[in-house]
Amino acid sequence: MGKGPRIVAIGGGTGLSTLLRGIKAYTSNITAIVTVADDGGSSGRLRRELGVLPPGDFRQCIAALAEAEPLVTELFQYRFDQGEGLNGHSFGNLFIAAMSGITGNFERALHESSRVLAVRGQILPSTLEDVVLCAELDDDSTIEGESQIPHGPAPIKRVYLRPADAPAYPEALKAIEEAELIVIGPGSLYTSIMPNLLVEDITQAIKAARGRKVYVCNVATQPGETDGYKARDHVRTLQEHFGKNLFDYVVINDRVVPMPPEWHVDSLGGGPEALAGLGVRVITADVVEEKRPTRHNPQKLAQVLLSLVPGQG
Repeated sequence: MGKGPRIVAIGGGTGLSTLLRGIKAYTSNITAIVTVADDGGSSGRLRRELGVLPPGDFRQCIAALAEAEPLVTELFQYRFDQGEGLNGHSFGNLFIAAMSGITGNFERALHESSRVLAVRGQILPSTLEDVVLCAELDDDSTIEGESQIPHGPAPIKRVYLRPADAPAYPEALKAIEEAELIVIGPGSLYTSIMPNLLVEDITQAIKAARGRKVYVCNVATQPGETDGYKARDHVRTLQEHFGKNLFDYVVINDRVVPMPPEWHVDSLGGGPEALAGLGVRVITADVVEEKRPTRHNPQKLAQVLLSLVPGQG
């Protein structure tokens, strides 16, 4: 058993790893529950060619929580930019895939990779099922594959998994049950956060959990996924998919930083009135990374979240 409050973080991609970098300063009782729907880039290639779960999001979490020498962490994140067969792969993805071959399964590979890099906490898949993320669009067309969804011809109406009945990873359910704080997001709404919640056992475990539950709203829109969305649209989308009792609190950034027009993104912010009538408690704070205003600042966000842990605020 580590030290500090028991915190579960659910998501994927850059949003989850950003959160983990901040949280690890306050607790070693961290569990990251990570999407396995990624099918693009290096992860997608390894998934198709080797039959492993996509390692990329897990690699980012390992790097974020690692207490190994900085050079080792940098090595884990290194991406080859040349070489037949190697171009586009990251060393960490290949490392996890190789470890999966050595240990015989992906869960063991994650455990051993985390041990090698002295990870603070644990990193778990939401499911071990080979799932495909699909989207139904406003024009009633459908798209299959996480990497294809942001490039659809119309806005997203809903997302779903195939198969729909993927069983949750048991250790993930145990961590949710024991958590003092469950954090959903930040991260890509449809392609990083929701694939975890579409594993029905995960969502049911969150609803049944005794710990406090908080959704961290993104600080900016995401092209192809949430164009034109406000904070309210993010929360309403989650409630339409999973019901109104998934989380009690929502963290919204209240320091809007102007975005260059060529980025094609808008800042997300607002006060409590932004979510009026949605049945959630709104926490507003300056949590944006000033130099990269499409992302959260890890330290600022961690301080806000720690204040929600019973006995910590």
